[in-house]
Amino acid sequence: MAHARKTTHSRKTAAGKKTSQRRSTARKSTTRTPKRWSQRVTKESDALDLKRGVFKLTSAKKIAASLKRSAEHSERRKTGAYRSALSMLTFYINRAGKTLPRTQRERLEKAKVELKRAFGRE
Repeated sequence: MAHARKTTHSRKTAAGKKTSQRRSTARKSTTRTPKRWSQRVTKESDALDLKRGVFKLTSAKKIAASLKRSAEHSERRKTGAYRSALSMLTFYINRAGKTLPRTQRERLEKAKVELKRAFGRE
């Protein structure tokens, strides 16, 4: 009766010694998936279709304007434009955590205020 073990093969190395090598039963996926789930959420979320690099912009007003434009034109969002834009901005800040540089965090926090102003919710 045959055993249900992974087969082990030997191969010769450049020095002529034999090494054992196991055959892997798992196959690698051919589609490229994001490394982190938060990266996938940012790209594929039903909240918004974001402009590439929106959170890297140099001005809080530009970030807020881009988020507003994306939220208003998005066909995939499930709630109001303001709520979608603010939640995506908050999500980005929270997921970046301690790795987000202080200057960028301050810029993004100012973008929240600008977003409220842009939607007339001061």
